[in-house]
Amino acid sequence: MILDFAVSREQTNEKGEKMYIQSREQTNEKGEKMYIQTRMAQYAEELWELLKKDNTYVYMCGLKGMGKGIDDIMGSLAAKEGIDWIDYKKQLKKGEQWNVEVY
Repeated sequence: MILDFAVSREQTNEKGEKMYIQSREQTNEKGEKMYIQTRMAQYAEELWELLKKDNTYVYMCGLKGMGKGIDDIMGSLAAKEGIDWIDYKKQLKKGEQWNVEVY
């Protein structure tokens, strides 16, 4: 099953958390439709820390337009550490840790 704008986050801590987000089916704190970029912004610091681990895998599917918002969020976090997000994303893709399907 492919979920529109779905993302999965699996954290291998004592909580064993997994997060699934389906945009437009959830709402944010203002009662507006939730989009992947919105949820990622809420957890940006945590997601960035997870992306630096070898056991983190990200799967997303959605409209092509979501990419810019995601790149903006991750790019600003990477820049704080002197990392070029586009290059880092290429490394993640090569390691099959960053899996994005857009249409």
